[in-house]
Amino acid sequence: MESPASSVSISSSRRPFRELLSPRNLNTSIDSPRFLPPRSPRFLKSGTPSPTACSTPPSHRSPGGSYVFMPREGNDPGREAVSTAKNYTVLIPPTPDPGFLAAPKTGDMASAMFTGGFQSVTRGHVMDQMKEAKVVMTLSCAIAGCDGKAMKDEMGEDLSPCECAFRICRDCYFDAINNGGKCPGCKEMYKVLDIEGPNAETLPLPAPRRLSLLRSNQPGSMKQDFDHTRWLYETKGTYGYGNALWPKDDTYFGDGMPSSFKDKARRPLTRKTNVSAAILSPYRLLVFVRLAALGLFITWRIRHPNPEAMWLWGLSIVCELWFAFSWILDQLPKLCPVNRTTNLAVLKDEFERPTAKNPKGRSDLPGIDIFVSTADPEKEPSLVTANTILSILAAEYPVEKLCCYLSDDGGSLLTFEALAEAASFSRIWVPFCRKHSIEPRNPEAYFMLKGDPTKNKVRADFVKDRRRVKREYDEFKVRINGLGDAIRRRSDAYNAHEEIRAKRIQVDSGCNPGEPLNVPKATWMADGTHWPGTWLSSGSEHGRGDHAGIIQVMLAPPSTEHLMGSADNDNNLIDTSDCDIRLPMLVYVSREKRAGYDHNKKAGAMNALVRTSAIMSNGAFILNLDCDHYVYNSLAFREGMCFMMDNGGDRIGFVQFPQRFEGIDHNDRYANHNTVFFDVNMRALDGIQGPVYVGTGCLFRRVALYGFDPPRCKTRSCWNRRKTRLTKKNTGISMEENEDDLEAQTLLPKRYGTSTSFVASISNAEFQGRPLSGQGVMLGRPAASLISPREPLDAATVAEAINVISCWYEDKTEWGQNVGWTYGSVTEDVVTGYTMHNKGWKSVYCVTKRDAFRGTAPINLTDRLHQVLRWATGSVEIFYSRNNALFASTRMKFLQRIAYLNVGIYPFTSIFLTVYCFLPALSLLTGKFIVQTLNVTFLVYLLIITVTICLLAVLEIRWSGITLDEWWRNEQFWVIGGTSAHLVAVFQGLLKVIAGIDISFTLTSKNSGDEDDEFAELYMVKWSALMIPPLTIMMVNLIAIAVAVSRTVYSPVPQWSKLLGGVFFSVWVLFHLYPFSKGLMGRRRRTPTIIFVWSGLLAIVISLLWVSLSSSSLTPDKGMGIGGSFQFP
Repeated sequence: MESPASSVSISSSRRPFRELLSPRNLNTSIDSPRFLPPRSPRFLKSGTPSPTACSTPPSHRSPGGSYVFMPREGNDPGREAVSTAKNYTVLIPPTPDPGFLAAPKTGDMASAMFTGGFQSVTRGHVMDQMKEAKVVMTLSCAIAGCDGKAMKDEMGEDLSPCECAFRICRDCYFDAINNGGKCPGCKEMYKVLDIEGPNAETLPLPAPRRLSLLRSNQPGSMKQDFDHTRWLYETKGTYGYGNALWPKDDTYFGDGMPSSFKDKARRPLTRKTNVSAAILSPYRLLVFVRLAALGLFITWRIRHPNPEAMWLWGLSIVCELWFAFSWILDQLPKLCPVNRTTNLAVLKDEFERPTAKNPKGRSDLPGIDIFVSTADPEKEPSLVTANTILSILAAEYPVEKLCCYLSDDGGSLLTFEALAEAASFSRIWVPFCRKHSIEPRNPEAYFMLKGDPTKNKVRADFVKDRRRVKREYDEFKVRINGLGDAIRRRSDAYNAHEEIRAKRIQVDSGCNPGEPLNVPKATWMADGTHWPGTWLSSGSEHGRGDHAGIIQVMLAPPSTEHLMGSADNDNNLIDTSDCDIRLPMLVYVSREKRAGYDHNKKAGAMNALVRTSAIMSNGAFILNLDCDHYVYNSLAFREGMCFMMDNGGDRIGFVQFPQRFEGIDHNDRYANHNTVFFDVNMRALDGIQGPVYVGTGCLFRRVALYGFDPPRCKTRSCWNRRKTRLTKKNTGISMEENEDDLEAQTLLPKRYGTSTSFVASISNAEFQGRPLSGQGVMLGRPAASLISPREPLDAATVAEAINVISCWYEDKTEWGQNVGWTYGSVTEDVVTGYTMHNKGWKSVYCVTKRDAFRGTAPINLTDRLHQVLRWATGSVEIFYSRNNALFASTRMKFLQRIAYLNVGIYPFTSIFLTVYCFLPALSLLTGKFIVQTLNVTFLVYLLIITVTICLLAVLEIRWSGITLDEWWRNEQFWVIGGTSAHLVAVFQGLLKVIAGIDISFTLTSKNSGDEDDEFAELYMVKWSALMIPPLTIMMVNLIAIAVAVSRTVYSPVPQWSKLLGGVFFSVWVLFHLYPFSKGLMGRRRRTPTIIFVWSGLLAIVISLLWVSLSSSSLTPDKGMGIGGSFQFP
């Protein structure tokens, strides 16, 4: 079913366009206009709005301007396209009706799409809105004719005075007591129930206990009151009438109050536990032992050169020095690993418990804005993105405090309509998850689980509900899969109709019928209007890098009161009468893109979402996820909030969750799980200043992204720059710039842009992110300060959000430098985390018992190498930029600086690693070795270094929880990546720094080409130039082993010691490259021809080169020998 489209123009209908920019015509509550910033001289040249938008009288007004509603007949795309105005106008049709839509309401701006941008009028387009379900209050009194609420205890839980669980209100309960004391439900006598009321004395309640409230005579011993009854119980004390007998030990008087009550007063949300000293102490000792052994070994090597092969000795010494330096950078930050745990029960008790200030028990938790980013629906399938969105909407967090934003950087209609389908299906999926406690809450992952789905399920209707939801999900997938073809067929039909129409107009106007028609190949929405984003056939102002900004609220902000569903009927798939059916706010965002602007890829998209969310929802915390990383643990948001709301949490800039992956082969051939990094390195950094930001699964404090310094931090830095500090004032936040207030106010537009609404939201976000006031909290907020309902969205708010995602908004501001995600690097995630740590913020590593998030990783060798190449290139860019850890401020701890220095340096290890992998082959071919003789000292040092590294690996496995196989796979891929992707990244980084050549990377495909085999991509061989270096190393070492063995066998004086030494190291290199060679073989020996061609060419070139070099050392009296002592028989 389709409904007529209507459009809202955010511009005046009677006054000239320039007159709208005058201060007297603007809203007096703000300093600058919401929609058209007057400070942009380019925007003043945009011309006047189209006559169509200005000729219709307004039907509704708001502080931001007037709305003009135009009938569908006036929304002719053809006439609009030929307007004489320089700015374009986009008229957006309604979202295709998914079956839950109703007639549009003019006053509800939450269901309207807004478009606009640079040199274009910001327009709102009223869309069909979601129909609210009928409220069914099931928790009311069951007495006929009574509409009172059923009794609840002090924790907000249902309280039934009878075993039959008959719901009754307090007044009816006391009436029943006065009329005989029988339950109206089961007609049995009520049992004892301690309820206060006017007639409570009629119940046989126990006699009150007279307890003495004893206090210690010591000064300061009773800092606060506590429950003596519970103290007597926990300390095994006895009590009587009028006195209390204390326990025999004097623990109470020794410290003021029992330790258990001190813990209750503190109520810690998190706890940090150090690694066992039985593991950590030997680990640290072995580090220093190996460090000493490395120093002695290198010293011995320098003092004992090999005169027979100085070049071989020199190369090995240089490589070994760099390896020792790189190992120190990697090992020092691992000296202080820690583990952390959270207490979700305390979080619920402190923030969601009914109190005097919060009698209804509304959630006092701060809001979270979740960012999901996607760019290409072909490489990032819409079904994957839709499942991620569904897992977010079903998370266990207060619905009114949760907002989800999808950033479509490609502006694709396919992504837009897939999100509309997901919003429709969420009305079935989310209540089903809440009703039956489903885990995980990604539909695809849940229905693909192996095992018994009824395990731990106790509700009788679970099987029926699951069967119905599974059928609906299958239909949902079919609709998503068919969207691409449906859009293409629809667009072709509309374009053909437009061509016929244009041809008829051409003939009727008397023009030459032979002239070609200029009809754009547009992409059409379901109701016959142009899509304002990227068209299938790129056109003017509708290409991938040239389209308007789009904002569509798919799901409106929910109310603060619980909304119960209805029983199972024709309109309701499952029974939701006892389930909250509210859904979090869901917004589609596609930022404006124009030719000639640097949009800064993913970092620019994230900053656009930061500004949009600040205007629309302004959650105090931001969680960003990739489109293929879904919520695997529905309590993950609460786990991260425990750290932010704990005592001292106001200094935490972000909480990083580990990345876990699915769809990887059981052997993890290419170390896709990255367990050594996520379970060893990140845990170790958590004991210093915090883990690094790794791009996804990270919960940010919003004001930390705004460039503020943490509270209670030192104001000095190594550059003596001005700092912005959070200080405790009445307004909650102040910006101190060491100048007067007037100059500080003039600096705000330079820092954040011209949006006064965005600047006004900063103090609110900072206040919401504070922990609750209490003992030891220096900058807290009062309890129950975040239980007020959220302000409803209006047209002015959404139009202001359109303003802040325009392509010109960041001009001459600090976005991308000191504010938001940092620009200038392929690995913008690491740089953004470094910027926060450099300002003094801390970070926390949150490892949950059940994985918080899960995603996909490329299991194909070529895709994996390109992924590593992108990471390594970003590290090289960091090393050559101002974000090098060598220039960090004094607020960053020393070991944290070492860790960031290693991030920028590790790709350069590939140069020395590649050379060192060739050394065994060169030693075998020339008959020389890196040492003159294999004496005992060399072997002892080598043995100590090898044994210590193995013991360190065993201890790392013990305190991190990884397996030996995972550790070894990581070592193998370190060699594979170091001799391929890292090596190329070094040269790419040098080209970018020296020649300014920017390297572009493509998205890694998230889907498999063979649906019948889960690991089909693992066996696919896609030739890449990155494979040449490791393939060369393999061929050189194999040929060298064959030549050395032949020469030694046929030599009259065989030197087996040199042969064994060279062969051992060559085999060691080949053993590390075994997964790479296995990946080249493909499946069932279907090795591509290119592999054999390259192998043959390399073998021939290497053999000829070795013969050529060896022939120069031959003498006539020795005959045609090869390699000195070897002669043909």
